[in-house]
Amino acid sequence: MKLFLSTVKRMSTTASVTQSHLCKIVNESCDIPTSPTPSVKELECILYSGKGYSNHVDEVWPNLFLGDMCMAHDRHGLWKMGITHVLNAAHGKTHCQGSHAFYGPTVDYHGVPANDLPTFDISPYFYPSADYIDEALNTPGARIFVHCAVGVSRSASLVLAYLMIYHHFSLVEAIRKVKESRWIFPNRGFLKQLRTLDITLRKQHVEDLT
Repeated sequence: MKLFLSTVKRMSTTASVTQSHLCKIVNESCDIPTSPTPSVKELECILYSGKGYSNHVDEVWPNLFLGDMCMAHDRHGLWKMGITHVLNAAHGKTHCQGSHAFYGPTVDYHGVPANDLPTFDISPYFYPSADYIDEALNTPGARIFVHCAVGVSRSASLVLAYLMIYHHFSLVEAIRKVKESRWIFPNRGFLKQLRTLDITLRKQHVEDLT
């Protein structure tokens, strides 16, 4: 597995490798996860598979949009999409300095000052962000846009946590659901924290049944 991942990482940065070729390598080399919560390496294997591109914004769940800073800066485009809530997972960071003032009175803004580093602890934001997303989606006519700089790591991690907490998806199920619409790749540190969340939620579910 280690050799495989290093090979794919090296190949994925080579322009001459086509997406179909890369997907073929992944499908032939990935091991089927042997535990309810796969290892980080197994999760990375799943993340490399399937859809390998993204738009500036993609709808990954009904009325829940995941995207990048280009879309975040296009407030007129967001207004046309009917976005009523913005969750910025890179609040205060370079090129992602959103605010209530920027989006105007018709859009509610929530900022999460996360760094896209494996050493950053994003887990304290899992539940507050999930609560914010759920509250937004339960507002009649609301549509929420969740973003960071590229829309694949910080913001994706918060969306995955939302699906796990509020819709009882496993981590793998949440990843596969989002990847139906968008390429995502949380960094390794975030994957470890999402694994911990997955394990905790599984234990809670078992306790609720007993």
